[in-house]
Amino acid sequence: MSKIEVKDLLDAGVHFGHLTRKWNPNMAPYIYMERNGIHIINLYKSVAKIEEANEALRKIAASGRKILFVATKKQAKDIVSEKVANVNMPYITERWPGGMLTNFVTIRKAVKKMAAIDKMKADGTFETLSKKEKLQVDRLRAKLEKNLGSISDMTRLPGALFIVDTRREHIAVKEAQKLNIPIFAMVDTNADPREVDYIIPSNDDASKSIEKIMTLVTDAVAEGLQERQKDKAEAEAAASEGEVVTPTAEKPVEEAKVEAEPVKAEAEPTEADKPAEAAPVEEAKAEPTEEDKPSEAKKTTKAKKKAAPKAKKTAAKTTKKAAPKAKKASAPEVETEEPTEEDN
Repeated sequence: MSKIEVKDLLDAGVHFGHLTRKWNPNMAPYIYMERNGIHIINLYKSVAKIEEANEALRKIAASGRKILFVATKKQAKDIVSEKVANVNMPYITERWPGGMLTNFVTIRKAVKKMAAIDKMKADGTFETLSKKEKLQVDRLRAKLEKNLGSISDMTRLPGALFIVDTRREHIAVKEAQKLNIPIFAMVDTNADPREVDYIIPSNDDASKSIEKIMTLVTDAVAEGLQERQKDKAEAEAAASEGEVVTPTAEKPVEEAKVEAEPVKAEAEPTEADKPAEAAPVEEAKAEPTEEDKPSEAKKTTKAKKKAAPKAKKTAAKTTKKAAPKAKKASAPEVETEEPTEEDN
């Protein structure tokens, strides 16, 4: 981006403001002095604001969004249309169509009607019309071309507005504010800078001043478009390189797969290590079981020892009880014995 010189702005008459009785008090920070009943704009502040606006415009253009230029003043029409057409941006130099932004769908319908008339002329249906109808269609086409021909390529709302003289284009300013579209504008000493997002304090009446500012602005837009084209070219180059590299990158992967297959076959015998690993686990499991067995045997012996006295006691009790019964049963047997011959 070329450096902006204060001398160049001074030679173009950018510093001349309006009459002091027509000034807007909000422009006081940008006014340098008063001379012969006219306010003089501080060009050092103008240079700073131009650089700020150019940087923002360059970024918007680099992002691919459109910037709509609005200038319906007689002294600005031809300059704006010539400068803006070089950077392929939309512009309005005739009457601002009401609802251009807020009712954009209807404006697009009018643009499509113009395209439909062109299609009629191309396919021959226009020749089938009567002489009167042809005249009416031609007049409609000329009117649409005059008012909307410069925005035929604008298929969506613009990313920003650049306005010459915000007092004259107050309807455009209101519509942009309603839709939160950033506004760049050349603001003279009789306008309100609070309505504008990026203000450029300058003389908006002299054709030389307008031409100088428009040249600086369009150069910044052109730089943004060049950056976008460069980024696209780099992205396409990277994509094409990626397509060439991908097949070569796949070959090592395939080779790695082929090499990996024998390794898997060799690794199969190593699975025999799994039982070896499992054996210690079984031994480990078996060892505690062997240790558990003595403990269980000890428990059983203790239980037997405890149960043995009980069994002896019960056996003794049963023998004691059975002994008297046996004596009682044996006594009658002795009494009933018959005397033998030896006793006689």
